[in-house]
Amino acid sequence: MVQLSVSLVRGHDQQTVEARLLDLQPRHVADFQSLWQAQLRQFSQEDKYWDWAFKERLTIRDVNYEGYAVEYEGCTQGLMMLETQWHSSQFYPGASLVYVATLSVAPWNRYPIQNPPQFKTVGSALLTFSRLRSVELGYGGRVGLHALPAAEGFYERKNMMRLDPDPDNRIDADEESLTYFEYPAVNR
Repeated sequence: MVQLSVSLVRGHDQQTVEARLLDLQPRHVADFQSLWQAQLRQFSQEDKYWDWAFKERLTIRDVNYEGYAVEYEGCTQGLMMLETQWHSSQFYPGASLVYVATLSVAPWNRYPIQNPPQFKTVGSALLTFSRLRSVELGYGGRVGLHALPAAEGFYERKNMMRLDPDPDNRIDADEESLTYFEYPAVNR
């Protein structure tokens, strides 16, 4: 069971607060459905139809998937699902990596919806954890993902490398049109 402290930055005063990064639980899915989804649809966000209840079930029944949430004062601020065994690096062919299947932050933490956002650095905390998880698994910090178009700038600012699409790294046909990003190993 994962429970880590992560630092978030409050948008209105730039103060740091301590949140928790936890294993994905039904309460996090309930927050997505009851607190996030209507706003995501209202503001036409690309992840508005993601089915976090399905993702949670997948993380329970399939050891290749792991789900995580960032929570502050009992409210879900971010969600992420990782795939840990089926993807390989484009930098180091044949070398395993952690694949970020989905990463989403609460609507009130997004500039297009709220300015300033309630909390900054939620996505950064989740992405940083994906690298830590990669190191724990012996993958050297290698992380890959396909970015939704509106998130490409975020991953570029996080110094992920934009790479050509790799058909071997896709988990479904929808990713064909998405840009692939990867962190190489941290110790090379």
